[in-house]
Amino acid sequence: MSELILTNIGQLVTLAGPRRPRTGAQMRELGIIDNATIYIRDGVIAAVGAVSEIASTATAMTIDAGGCVATPGFVDAHTHPVFAGTRENEYEMRAAGSTYQEIAAQGGGIRSTVRKTREASEEELFSLARIRAQSLLEHGTTTAEAKSGYGLSLDDELKILRVIQRLNFETPLELIPTFLGAHEIPDEYRADREGYIKLVTDEMLPRVAAERLARYCDVFCESHVFTVQESKRVLSRAKDLGFGIRIHAEQLSNYGGAGLAAELHAATADHLEWIDVDGINLLREAGVIGVLLPGAVFNLGLSRYAPARAMIDAGLAIALATDFNPGSSPTPSMQMILSIACTQMRLTPAESVCAATINAAYSLGCGDRVGSLEVGKQADVVVFDCTDYRQIPYLFGVNHAMLVIKSGEIVIDRRS
Repeated sequence: MSELILTNIGQLVTLAGPRRPRTGAQMRELGIIDNATIYIRDGVIAAVGAVSEIASTATAMTIDAGGCVATPGFVDAHTHPVFAGTRENEYEMRAAGSTYQEIAAQGGGIRSTVRKTREASEEELFSLARIRAQSLLEHGTTTAEAKSGYGLSLDDELKILRVIQRLNFETPLELIPTFLGAHEIPDEYRADREGYIKLVTDEMLPRVAAERLARYCDVFCESHVFTVQESKRVLSRAKDLGFGIRIHAEQLSNYGGAGLAAELHAATADHLEWIDVDGINLLREAGVIGVLLPGAVFNLGLSRYAPARAMIDAGLAIALATDFNPGSSPTPSMQMILSIACTQMRLTPAESVCAATINAAYSLGCGDRVGSLEVGKQADVVVFDCTDYRQIPYLFGVNHAMLVIKSGEIVIDRRS
């Protein structure tokens, strides 16, 4: 039996509460315990409470949190961590005035990364992705969704998904895999959209299902990528094969992706910068969680963020994620995402923490195990070098995570 006691926590943010995504005013109820202790046994939280309520044991390792803040590990509900190459040239082009769409039309964007990723071996991709997994952990993320989508051929999509599977076995980071073969139309199918869609529905999806390489299927639903009807074909086929559904929706226009997510009862609709009131209501009524990605808006130099306040006021459950990828949001830091969410989307610090932990966990179907610090849940804990949880987004641009615990094991220790 392994035992760990984390004590002298100045402010413990537990997120204890109802066993479902939090909405409305519930997002500001963090279940804070001052001067707290967590007792962990065999990777699971055995007790949580004030220091005086939990006695030490002779066999437990005891760690003094130094009066700092502790929260659940971040759950990053939307990432693209397996790819080759970088796109700093496009970053410079955008600074000089080019738009995301203009760069993509010239063969850049997603297709640029696809070409580099296809050239890389599975071992090379794993080596690159392992470094990124470590960086996510270092910034306090203990669970993350991980998408394919930079292969866009049967062999290359399988290659990416196998890398994600291997990362789960060989790193402490828990990754929940999503198949995103419908991320873009690859170069060789630019004149044959129907041929590529059939490749996705008739070959890729059945193979991914047979090899159990992904839990979810996602589609980039936008007029210049996959239309609403094309997206519906892919996602309906995925549902028939047993996949959960996620969808890139209303990122660049109010195109109808939110309505499709509601119609198919998707787990999430992601981005949503251009969603309207009707779309918000459809998602809420269908029980779809909105995953908001302010890092992409920030890094693309845009000004239209998802209407988070309207979503919360309407009772829609929302989550936050980095959208970690080489083009639009190359950051592993959920802490930075909280800061952008507070300053640009007017979330309160409490709402941003809720969206990055318990709500994100439920969006990935694992809210019963992670996302809050409650007895019986997996012991995923982050200690920050802060005395108040609001300092995490307030003191932006700094990595405050100094101790990261995954399933009761210390995986990052940056204490001096």
